Amino acid sequence: MTPREQEEYRALRATIRERGTARMWLFALGLAAWGATVTAILGLSLPPVATLVSLVVLAGTFEAVLALHVGVERIGRYLLVFHGDAWEQAAGAFGRPAGALAVDALFGTIFLASTVVNLLPLLTTTPIVQELVLVGGAHLAFVVRLVRARAAAARQRAVDTKRFEELRQAP
Repeated sequence: MTPREQEEYRALRATIRERGTARMWLFALGLAAWGATVTAILGLSLPPVATLVSLVVLAGTFEAVLALHVGVERIGRYLLVFHGDAWEQAAGAFGRPAGALAVDALFGTIFLASTVVNLLPLLTTTPIVQELVLVGGAHLAFVVRLVRARAAAARQRAVDTKRFEELRQAP
């Protein structure tokens, strides 16, 4: 490995470490901001449409967590293909053994539960049909986004690895 390749490898490993930590903090802070927003909406007895504000906080937090996750995974695949990284090889081969603890890197279950809780202000009022359609539709759209993002994340390793291999073999 050349000195330049060693420096690149170290920098990318540091990026993975830093983004992994940032993802956890971002999730915790975003969930706290969302919780404060929902509490304020409930406490102030705001109209049902106000739940869209807290939904935006929740969705923004999810998108930021997703972006950090995708970026880290992509760097890992780059290290695997261009540097033959032993950790990435082992992690990819290891997979998730039967009976092993499942870890949700995107916090999908928590985001889904939070989306349901986010509808609480709607239940404390008597919304009109238009509010139900607007607020319910926005929440449903976010749930669809969660499900689709989780499915795409599950395929990401294979897709990124294939693409980086194509790039490495290109003239």
